[in-house]
Amino acid sequence: MDAPFSLLIKPASADCNLRCAYCFYLEKAALYAASVQHRMSDAVLAQVIQSYMATPQPVYSFGWQGGEPTLMGLDFFRRVTALQQQYGRPGAVVANALQTNATLIDDTWAGYLAQFRFLVGCSLDGPAEIHNHYRRNATGAPSHAETLKGIRALQAHQVEFNILTLVSQANVRQGREVYQYLKDEGFNYQQFIPCVEFDAQGRLEPFAITGAEWGRFLCDVFDAWAPTDTRTVSIRHHDSILNKTVDNRVTQCTMGTQCSSYFLVEHNGDLFPCDFFVFPEYRLGNVMDPGFGWDALRQSEPGRKFSAAKANWHADCRKCPHLALCAGDCLKHRVAGGRFDPRQLSVLCEGWQRFHTHTAAAFETLAADIRAQRRAIPTLMPPPSGDRNAPCPCGSGQKYKKCCGRQ
Repeated sequence: MDAPFSLLIKPASADCNLRCAYCFYLEKAALYAASVQHRMSDAVLAQVIQSYMATPQPVYSFGWQGGEPTLMGLDFFRRVTALQQQYGRPGAVVANALQTNATLIDDTWAGYLAQFRFLVGCSLDGPAEIHNHYRRNATGAPSHAETLKGIRALQAHQVEFNILTLVSQANVRQGREVYQYLKDEGFNYQQFIPCVEFDAQGRLEPFAITGAEWGRFLCDVFDAWAPTDTRTVSIRHHDSILNKTVDNRVTQCTMGTQCSSYFLVEHNGDLFPCDFFVFPEYRLGNVMDPGFGWDALRQSEPGRKFSAAKANWHADCRKCPHLALCAGDCLKHRVAGGRFDPRQLSVLCEGWQRFHTHTAAAFETLAADIRAQRRAIPTLMPPPSGDRNAPCPCGSGQKYKKCCGRQ
């Protein structure tokens, strides 16, 4: 197997206790029997974990998402960690991440998540008046108070968590306010995701944002963050830019040149290359198929074709100074007439260009600071491939022995 990959698993499919107006996944219930609950069976769960943990991975990374994965109940997740312990080889490193609306999290849940060191992502779009605009339950009741209650339980049990904020028409003009609210609440690990959805005619949905709006939001957040918070508040995309600039390491799939970093596993074992492409024409197979194997799946023609589409850029992308950081943006955002086309510019292109132009000098200064800190503490950077004469991985351009490896 040529490169590590992770799994994004939807054990309850699109089932959710909320009915967020902008949710792109609720409609996926139509792929299966919409009249029944969608729950992953023990047989499928065991096959997913056993087969994945038989592959050579530096870290066995499981992401649990939905819909709302906590609808599976805590006993399901106790089986998850028991199976991981059963099938893990000695020394195997397992990482579990749970993406949740947090409304069902209580002390019992939080205690379990702390025990097994889950990283939890909590969906929170800002203060109550913003969050509740789209994030309501099936009866129309708001969810902000229940979400905060769940987050407080995580904090009480010292569970690692971050906040995922979907940027929609409810908050796209309030970047500074949303950032400050999250900071004031003590939520210092943040990520912002653009809401980009289209109707049947290929037009942006009323709750979706434009490229210009996305760029302004990102710049507003950056300008609120940069003066005082670069060492105290982690914003995922900012971290990803610094990882790419300093170490040439891609830590966010949208910044990669291939779409092969994970597979989506539906509740019945169906496999897709990405959770944004859960459509019948993109189905790759099922974990219960005779002779199923992850390596064969990655090498299959559909899998390789989808992975390679990421770098099938528009001509303007190839000459863009920001291509190394943008990589053409997510395939989901490259559309023409409502249909996916990797050769199109991202609908967010204008925003990405504005953001990268606005922040380039500041990120280069931050990157230089990181390199200087590493040179001051040489033990943080091991020699590349054991060769002290090789270029230093900190990106300084010097030999390792004269930079981070100096005695």
